[in-house]
Amino acid sequence: MTENYGADQIQVLEGLSAVRKRPGMYIGTTDVSGLHHLVWEIVDNSIDEALAGVCKFIVVKIHDDGSVSVEDDGRGIPVDKHKKTGKSALETVLTVLHAGGKFGDGGYKVSGGLHGVGISVVNALSTKVIAQVHRDGEIHEQIYQNGGKDIGELKVIGKTKKTGTIIRFYPDESIFNTTVFDYETIINRLRQQAYLTKGVNLKIIDERKGKEAKYQFYFEGGLRSYVKHLNMNKEGIGVIFYVEQETEEGLIELALQYNTTFQETILSFANNIYTSEGGMHLTGFRSALTRTVNSYARKSGLIKEKEGNLTSEDVREGLTAIISVKLANPQFEGQTKSKLGNAEMRTAVESVFAEKFGEFLDENPGEAKNVINKCSLAARARMAARAARDTVIRKSAFEGMTLPGKLADCSSKNADDSEVYIVEGDSAGGSAKQGRNREYQAILPLKGKILNVEQARLDRILANTEIRALITALGTGIGEMFDISRLRYAKVIIMTDADVDGAHIRTLLLTLFFRYFKELIDKGNIYIAQPPLYKVTKGKRFWYAQSQEEMDEIKLREEIDPKNIQRYKGLGEMNPEQLWETTMNPDTRSMLQVTIEDAERADQIFDTLMGSEVAPRKKFIQTHAKSVRNLDI
Repeated sequence: MTENYGADQIQVLEGLSAVRKRPGMYIGTTDVSGLHHLVWEIVDNSIDEALAGVCKFIVVKIHDDGSVSVEDDGRGIPVDKHKKTGKSALETVLTVLHAGGKFGDGGYKVSGGLHGVGISVVNALSTKVIAQVHRDGEIHEQIYQNGGKDIGELKVIGKTKKTGTIIRFYPDESIFNTTVFDYETIINRLRQQAYLTKGVNLKIIDERKGKEAKYQFYFEGGLRSYVKHLNMNKEGIGVIFYVEQETEEGLIELALQYNTTFQETILSFANNIYTSEGGMHLTGFRSALTRTVNSYARKSGLIKEKEGNLTSEDVREGLTAIISVKLANPQFEGQTKSKLGNAEMRTAVESVFAEKFGEFLDENPGEAKNVINKCSLAARARMAARAARDTVIRKSAFEGMTLPGKLADCSSKNADDSEVYIVEGDSAGGSAKQGRNREYQAILPLKGKILNVEQARLDRILANTEIRALITALGTGIGEMFDISRLRYAKVIIMTDADVDGAHIRTLLLTLFFRYFKELIDKGNIYIAQPPLYKVTKGKRFWYAQSQEEMDEIKLREEIDPKNIQRYKGLGEMNPEQLWETTMNPDTRSMLQVTIEDAERADQIFDTLMGSEVAPRKKFIQTHAKSVRNLDI
């Protein structure tokens, strides 16, 4: 139909229309994560004022009417007329994409909001935005409605002795899946920003009825306090190392401390933005860490001449580290800014850290010895693990390595079309094997509970029969041999019973995936099956319910007698047809995709629930005991 394709079919989206048409391009998603991204965009502007040294207080309020406001005591967005747009500077930054004081020789030396789309995107995705600017002794106000289409007059509404900006926005319900803000999500983000911007007060106030709360953060110690917080439930080794140094490339700030666990926690930031995929600053740090530790170990005689060098993996075991760089012209990859590309920052971080950490080890020989001993023990465990790992890495059919006998594999060899169910026990495994679609669904039954990997090194983990079977079935390898391109199934689905034991097994598996197969979570390969809790019957009709609330609704609506309600405690209680219909049929099943919104918080939760320290776990249980439902005893 090319005759109907001409200039009239080419759409030009002007102003903020492009944002409303394709919001995912600007905020990632329109789910709860995207909703909170609006808050981050405004908070980041206030943080930029703090980084410029002109802001000390930032207050975030969740209002009872569903809106959120962010207030700071910075300089206030300029309100004078912009020469190019003919509008006030305030209206320009709120209605024009890629407009702001963060380009070239603008109003900021260092900034996270580089693209200048943040506050205008918030406007585009809101039904209403109220902007108040305290500046030059006057309070200026302008109101924007309907995604920034309807713009009110910029007015002076009063006098003031303060300076700063208040942005209040009402997210558009037609854009977002939900417009309910989560207090905990915001508080965790503000805590992180307070650690990264020492000396700044960040406060959150929840004004919603029944949810009233407030909290304030202020950390004079900066990254030192951050590392202390991350190691709160762990036994630290020695004092916290810290360095802050200004270089030609930018400001470098770094803190680290080893602990007695086997996991590493390394977080990197550029201009206060979390770089989840790392980048040049992280590469420089890792390179310098390995080289500096080996150099000290050699010259101090803690590693013998005949012994091999410690690897990067060895020196990162049990390490908690924060790398924060601030630079004038960061090169982020994409709008999500998840990776820093400035090559010069690698050299700068490598040089500064190697020099200062080398001095630290020289000046603290006792602590240095403990660190080297920790790394050497990791090296011995790595060599033991390598021998064990060689027996479980899945080779191709030509190399003669066979899949585990308990795996009922699918006939398809196309990973993109295949999925594997990790099932609890032989009974459920039997039903799943009979009920599945053999073409693309594989079943791997696990016997009992796998090892808690939070409290074990890789060599011990690989000695566990069930974990070895799982690694072989996945095909990716583990540890330094991990290769996601060899994954045999696009969907790895955890399917356990809806009881306490099932929840425990699910948690053990999630701990394994988080610690050793995190890329599978990042790429969206891990899922949790949602089998029904109840079957409700009335005559020849029946319904499945996945929660107590859903069952109660069906019971009330259909006037069901309690004797016609069946509670499933195990997957094995379902026959193959029921299991297929409720849990495995792609057309009717419900699954949860495992994602990580906050890597730091996820790390702390796994450490609390699965780590060796009992006190934090006891406190967690006591705190959440009243919210537990359907606890099987």
